[in-house]
Amino acid sequence: MTTTPFGFLDGTGFERLDPRFSTCLPGPERVVRLWTGGRWCEGPAWFAAHRTLVWSDIPNNRMMRYDELNGTVGLWRQPSNNTNGNTVDPQGRLVSCEHLGRRVVRNEHDGTQTVLASHWQGKRLNSPNDVVVHSDGGIWFTDPSYGILSDYEGLRAESEVGCNVYRVDPSSGAIEVVADDFVKPNGLAFSPDGSMLYIADTGASHDPAAPKHIRRFKVNSDGRSLGANTLFAECTNGLFDGFRIDTLGRIWTSAGDGVHAYDPDGTLIGKILVPEPVSNVCFGGVSRNRLFITATTSLYSIYLNARGL
Repeated sequence: MTTTPFGFLDGTGFERLDPRFSTCLPGPERVVRLWTGGRWCEGPAWFAAHRTLVWSDIPNNRMMRYDELNGTVGLWRQPSNNTNGNTVDPQGRLVSCEHLGRRVVRNEHDGTQTVLASHWQGKRLNSPNDVVVHSDGGIWFTDPSYGILSDYEGLRAESEVGCNVYRVDPSSGAIEVVADDFVKPNGLAFSPDGSMLYIADTGASHDPAAPKHIRRFKVNSDGRSLGANTLFAECTNGLFDGFRIDTLGRIWTSAGDGVHAYDPDGTLIGKILVPEPVSNVCFGGVSRNRLFITATTSLYSIYLNARGL
């Protein structure tokens, strides 16, 4: 397989905005394209046990798989119910958000699927978008309307519920709304200690006056609800979509010109430039210091001096 490095601005593919960003970069490292051929790639998820990455190609209704050991890419699942966001739970099971199915599912070790969420108070969800699993086993996901706005990434339909953020209780399976004041809730991730939850709003995708930011919420002591929140960051190019957090609390988020890196204090410290709008990122590799990047038609990666949670 041929890999391609890219260089921009300073010749390295980075925009350095704060000295703290340089500590994240291991010398001459570059962004590398691993594969191309998708329509809108999303939802990368890393399986440490067999060193593979799976991700969604939503409009093509398929999921792809990258094998780190031999560098090959192949079809992993088709049809995929227009799966969008994915994550791997502590038991090594894939948890996925389906646009077409309008549900969140867990892929069990025996190959079967368990539906974790499909309705709220008897009404169908819109099109679950991104999902994370808290250390207590609770499953948190966002549910904007992207998958039902047209037939491109799902199936056009009328919304039956608002665009909310939900939590699935790990014991009872009960589904609760944890935030209902978003235009288009999108990516989400917990802080290293699980006490804070970051949630992106991409409402500006359909209304320039709507939000294009990330908010930071306090997770209440009950572990099931959210408390006070503050504006964490406003996107300076494109929209924040999916993002992940490293062990030092830095946020690595998708944007229109690549991956933006934020210090926990909210400072934009630098950018990893990518030649396509980025949708999502995921840490992987043996040391969890390899950042995988899904960007429109392609899969990219770069090694960092940072480890994902």
